[in-house]
Amino acid sequence: MATTILVVEDDVAIRDMLCFSLRQSGFECESVGDAEQALKYLEKQQAKLILLDWMLPGIDGIEFIRRLRASDALADIPVIMLTAKGESEDMVKGLSVGADDYVNKPFSPPELMARIKALLRRCGSADDDDQKLEFSGLVLDTQSHRVSAKGQRIDLGPTEFRLLHFFMKRPERVYSRGQLLDHVWGDTVYIEERTVDVHIRRLRQALEPSQHDHLIQTVRGVGYRFSED
Repeated sequence: MATTILVVEDDVAIRDMLCFSLRQSGFECESVGDAEQALKYLEKQQAKLILLDWMLPGIDGIEFIRRLRASDALADIPVIMLTAKGESEDMVKGLSVGADDYVNKPFSPPELMARIKALLRRCGSADDDDQKLEFSGLVLDTQSHRVSAKGQRIDLGPTEFRLLHFFMKRPERVYSRGQLLDHVWGDTVYIEERTVDVHIRRLRQALEPSQHDHLIQTVRGVGYRFSED
C-alpha cells in the first residue's frame, strides 16, 4: 500500500508541484489549502507524514503543529515545515514547537523527497526486540509508541521519541551531536548539529512534569548523556 503524504500549502502552484513530485516518487498525495482543512482531513483519514507551509491563512503552521502535538491521535505524525523564512531563529522556532525537519523555499524536489524518505525511515525504525524499556520510573513502549511515568502518559513528537529510545537503550554513555545525528537521524546529510540541541530541549521540557528531565545531561564540550547520576 502506498504511503500517503498530506500537503498543507495555500499556494496552488506549489501544492500541485509537490503532489506531482510525491507521486513521481511513489507516494500517495492529498492536499489542502489551510490548517483547518488539514485538521478536518486528519479526523477521518490517516497520513504518514505532513508537508506543512509556515505561512498559512487563519491558523498558521506553528499553531497547527501545536494542536497536532497536543492530540493523542495525531501527535505521532512526522512534520516537515516548508517556509520562505530563512533565519536560523525561525528554524529553531519551527523545530521547538514540534516540527521534525525544516526546508527553506525555494527547495530542490529531489532533496525534499530524500528528506521525506529519511524521516519516514527514522520514524518507522524503532526496534521491536525491546518492546518496553524502563529507567528510573520512566517507561517507553515501542509497540504502542508511548512513554509514561507513574502511570501518566508523556506526549512526545516522533523525533523526541526516537531520541529517548536511543538514550534509554544506551544509558551512561556520552554522545556528541554528530554521533546522535548519525544514530538517531540516520543517513540524511541535511540536518544541522544545532537541530540536536533543539530536540534535546523539547525532550527535556516533555520530561520536566514527571521530574525526569535531569536524566538528559549535558556534558560540556562533548555532547549529551542519559544518566541518573
